[in-house]
Amino acid sequence: MFLSVVTVAFRNYEGVVKTWRSLRNLARDPGLSFEWIVVDGGSEDGTREFLQKRHGEFNLRFISEKDRGIYDAMNKGIALAQGRYTLFLNSGDAFHDDAALFVRQLARQKGEAMYIGDALLDFGGGHKIRRKAKPGYYIYHSLPASHQAIFFPTAALKKYPYDLQYHVSSDYALAARLYKQAILFGELTDWYLNFRWAACQPRIIWNYVRMQKTYSEKYYVCQGFGRNYPIYYV
Repeated sequence: MFLSVVTVAFRNYEGVVKTWRSLRNLARDPGLSFEWIVVDGGSEDGTREFLQKRHGEFNLRFISEKDRGIYDAMNKGIALAQGRYTLFLNSGDAFHDDAALFVRQLARQKGEAMYIGDALLDFGGGHKIRRKAKPGYYIYHSLPASHQAIFFPTAALKKYPYDLQYHVSSDYALAARLYKQAILFGELTDWYLNFRWAACQPRIIWNYVRMQKTYSEKYYVCQGFGRNYPIYYV
């Protein structure tokens, strides 16, 4: 299995259906093996029934049970993942029409790295903005790419899963931790996917920034490991 697509959902039936439809774009290449793992938080909106009716389409496996939050759910997905790489595509997010072509780029890569690309942020009402991936050194400040546009090596995720103590910034903490372990960044050209931009309260945004700063200082400034590793895998 080459790719594991992990979708976390809770009371978002329509979003799960949208994501499922976009998987057809990935399935256009019959030589590209992938699986779809859905971790639902025990929704009672028809999500479980919809997934049951898929009868394993796209190598689907799913669980529907209560969890301790989104990062706990993502860790459950990691535990199930069997692909070489894992991509987190949340319910409501979608693959681009040419996704199979771009993932083929990933299949040609050698070595273990976090491969990043661009993302199309959908604010609703027809308002969309393309967010380009930044250089890898941006990890000193924040994620160099949207979390949904990062292909993670699955073996590394299983060894270093999401830290549940970081309630709003564990995605950044995970990438920083992997980078500390010399798992570098690689870039996929012309790759992007569409994902929803949910409105966040200012307090949540502030907490996210604050926790990123805390984690950055813990692993970069205090330990100074950034001087020891290059940013990109070549």
